[in-house]
Formats: sequence, structure tokens, C-alpha cells
Amino acid sequence: MTYGYLGSMRTRPGCRDDVVAILLSGVEGLREAGCELYVVGVSDQDDVTIWVSEVWQSKQHHDASLRLPETRAAIGRAMPMLTGEFTSQEVTVVGGLGL
Repeated sequence: MTYGYLGSMRTRPGCRDDVVAILLSGVEGLREAGCELYVVGVSDQDDVTIWVSEVWQSKQHHDASLRLPETRAAIGRAMPMLTGEFTSQEVTVVGGLGL
């Protein structure tokens, strides 16, 4: 089954755009890692929260992507700019536009 991950993270004030840049810096390699959809979103009314929507071929593909050296490095760069407040939801993707 196709695996979906929906998450949010809160940044320290003034850091949101830097974290977004880090999140988007590695998108080229995601398809090769099994990612079907990777979307990063922000709100004009909330300058510290980032939402990420992901669709992967499987949970195993997602988990393996978190162990890639470039992913680990990106996480290391972003962590000092985050507050530690995260939400996450794993879902089974059943369909939709763009998949």
C-alpha cells in the first residue's frame, strides 16, 4: 500500500524560511528514494509553522530515506532552528489528484 505522512513543525521566530529552504534543498533525490509526492507549505498568518505532506511507495521507502546521509545532514542543519513542537500522522493513501 502507498504510505502517506503528514506533519508539521514549529520554528524559532525568524527561522521559518531557512528551514523551508533546507526542506526543499534535497527534493531532487526523493523520487529515486521512492517518494511520489513531497509538498512543503506555510501560512501567511502563521510565521513559525511548516506543514509537510509526503506520499511514498511504502513505509519502508520513507524510513530508508531518513537514514540517507543527505537527509541526516539536512535534519542536523534544521534542528537548531526548530522548537521541538511537531505533529505527525501516518496514513494509507487511497487516491487523489496528482498521484
